[in-house]
Amino acid sequence: MRKAQKKQAEDFIKLLDQAHDEIKKLIENKEKLVAMELLGQCQEGAVGLGNLIENTDGEGGPTIPLLEDYCELIYELHQELAQDQEIHVNKEYKKLRKALIQIENSVKNHIKVRLEVVFLPYKASMWDSMESVWQAAQADPDCDAYVVPIPYYDREPNGTLGLCHYEGEQFPSYVPVIHYRAYGLRERQPDAIYIHNPYDYANYVTSVSPEFYSSELKKYTDCLVYIPYYSTTGGMSEGQASCPAYYHADYIVIQAEKYRKFFDLSLPAEKLVPLGSPKFDRVMRMCENPPEPPAGWKEKMEGRRVYFYNTSLGGMLGNTDHFLKKMEYVFHCFEGREDACLLWRPHPLMESTFQSMRNTYKPRYDALRDKFMDSDLGIYDDTPDISNTIALCDAYIGDAGTSVTSLFGMAGKPQFILDNNICSAPEEEDWKGAIIRGFPVISGVREGSPCMEEDSWILTQGNKLYRACKGEETFRYFCDLSTYASGGYYDGPILINGKVYLFPVNAQDILVIGEEGIEKRIQLEPLVEQAGAFYSAAVVGNYLFLIPNQYPAIVRYDTKKEEVLYFDIDKNMFVGIVEGERRCGGVGVKDEKLYLASPIDGHVLEIHGETGEWRLLPVSIESPGGYLGMMLSPDEGEFWLLPFAGNVVTRWNPQTGEVREYPAFPQGFACRHIIHGYTCMERPFGSAVFHKNHVYLSPCWGNQYVCLNKETGEATCWVPPIEQPEQPKNGYFTCWAKGYLGCFMEGREVREYRLFSVYDRRLYRVNFETNECQEIEIVFDKVELRKHEPGFWEQSQWLQYACSENAFNALPDFLEGTLAGSSFNKERQLASYRQLAANSDGSSGEKIHEFVRSKI
Repeated sequence: MRKAQKKQAEDFIKLLDQAHDEIKKLIENKEKLVAMELLGQCQEGAVGLGNLIENTDGEGGPTIPLLEDYCELIYELHQELAQDQEIHVNKEYKKLRKALIQIENSVKNHIKVRLEVVFLPYKASMWDSMESVWQAAQADPDCDAYVVPIPYYDREPNGTLGLCHYEGEQFPSYVPVIHYRAYGLRERQPDAIYIHNPYDYANYVTSVSPEFYSSELKKYTDCLVYIPYYSTTGGMSEGQASCPAYYHADYIVIQAEKYRKFFDLSLPAEKLVPLGSPKFDRVMRMCENPPEPPAGWKEKMEGRRVYFYNTSLGGMLGNTDHFLKKMEYVFHCFEGREDACLLWRPHPLMESTFQSMRNTYKPRYDALRDKFMDSDLGIYDDTPDISNTIALCDAYIGDAGTSVTSLFGMAGKPQFILDNNICSAPEEEDWKGAIIRGFPVISGVREGSPCMEEDSWILTQGNKLYRACKGEETFRYFCDLSTYASGGYYDGPILINGKVYLFPVNAQDILVIGEEGIEKRIQLEPLVEQAGAFYSAAVVGNYLFLIPNQYPAIVRYDTKKEEVLYFDIDKNMFVGIVEGERRCGGVGVKDEKLYLASPIDGHVLEIHGETGEWRLLPVSIESPGGYLGMMLSPDEGEFWLLPFAGNVVTRWNPQTGEVREYPAFPQGFACRHIIHGYTCMERPFGSAVFHKNHVYLSPCWGNQYVCLNKETGEATCWVPPIEQPEQPKNGYFTCWAKGYLGCFMEGREVREYRLFSVYDRRLYRVNFETNECQEIEIVFDKVELRKHEPGFWEQSQWLQYACSENAFNALPDFLEGTLAGSSFNKERQLASYRQLAANSDGSSGEKIHEFVRSKI
């Protein structure tokens, strides 16, 4: 019997008990006819209850005879009333009550409740997120489980619903599928409904049929459960923090306790249940006993190492042009190899996403897909079951930001993480692209630091610190900063009172560097799980301020007293979301105050370094796009604010509030989106330096260096006297700007101007008086760099054990088995990934079913 039916039976028994009280009163008041009518209704109800029990519980066990005895008592009392016999009311009442108590106890103890749960998948390829829960429900003798695939639609570019899809026929043959028209939610009112699509109306690519939005499903069940269709290697995107289904679901299954912080904090804590991922259950089971390859696969696999090539939606949407070039490069690397088989599995929604969000690129994608298939370059996998495919493959190559990496991690198979910017084999000097990643800290100081040191420092890929001692040209390995091999955990160095500090970016601690390595770690409260805890740092007197991105507070570290203080100030004043993009405002320091610019509007937050008192200052209502940078002019003591969008550079005196705005685009100046390549008006400038009566602005997304006359406002193109490439050398040179200008100070005087050419990673001294540039060689020992390459290693908190593609470890190296650094270690990988999930022994589905059963 269903839970709702048993409750209906129990409620009816209570109603009979109330009827008995009424019958007793009627008889005592000589209202014989009304009492007889009510007795008849009691008998009809008892018969109906018996029929319900027999229909739902077979013969009904001992309850049916008790109901029959009860009906006989009702009949006898009815007859006595009809024949005007003397009635002993209390005696008859007690007989009825005793019979009813026996029925009540029998219903409670002898009639078992059968639960009915229904699974509503929409994509057959995502069934693995539900299967082990369904298997546990199927194995439960007191539960009826139904699998009802639901239809979904492609989104047209204008957002309307397009082509309808139904994938019920694509599920494994052992899964008994019921058509969604044959299962009436309204009529059946299941005890629990499981879903794996959280987006409802909010997905730009697809939409389940609106009748199956979570708000509708909640009308038909007391327990709506969302199980994520994805699994994670340690992180989650901001887009997963708040989805429509979260607010209608009764429970959300999360992979582990640590992921609770990734979700909207307004969600009740009890709604998030850390029970693991059914996806891991399935992939572990399939890898223990791999299936037979589909027809046509076996011949291509035989005698070859099979590489699973994953192309994800995130990778495609990030930079579609690079994504397509990367595909072409990967195909080329495998072409003609007799020892390797490339199995390419695009994301199931790849084509519909191209259609709805990158329509102009779709012909290029179609041509590459057709070439792969027509030229028989490998195996094109569009089967619905990814776990079967993983079980048949030997290694993974592809994007990092995808749940497939977590599945390969749990399967214990090596993963080579591709960089979609890299579309060619590395040339001799291409290692510079990742080693010299930003404005080098030559002579040991960042712009604005209060003193000089003799050594020079550079942070490189892999969270490694290199040093060039005074008088030496070559940077030598100094120390590792983290146990992780990637992730950009720190930035700097910053010198304060003769000590070298590295501030956290993805980490949550401050490092003090000594002569032998890391002298001290100042551990902060670990308040965030996401990457990007901080985006900048600033020195105010003896204080090191950390400017938060994801972290919930501004942090002040007193370098004298070695004390940490947290300022709970609303981040929305200097961190904001614009058109789905997270932006962080410029940072400046003047006297004893810290200034943080808004990335959205014309305001600046002023914080007193000592007291922590703050106020929000208006700068300009004419520049609503916010400020990317804040540069302090040492002569005037004024800030020059660089815009996120538009051509206006703002000169601002924080003491007087005086503002002057300079249109700063000379003839021919234009901006190009650094990722997507289209012409825009965003991020024209990235930095500025001051020389006499001029401001020199370096291009961020702009195409020119600009010389701005402070008095007249005239903006002219300044052409550095160097050979500057017009575009990055190749994909090994990831670029976020064209170039940067900086300076080293001695007191209030500029000691030296420098220009860093980002496109080719070259550094120059600049003499604005003579308009000359002199290159400063940045020298590394390539053999030493290769020696410290991690190879297979724990990459970060958000990407576990793997090897990342770079100039020292290219895709051909992986195929040839000639990678630099540590070799693959299966046990180390398994240990790393098993920390990511609750119930990582393959029991997640069972635990989810047990939990839901306990709640319903």
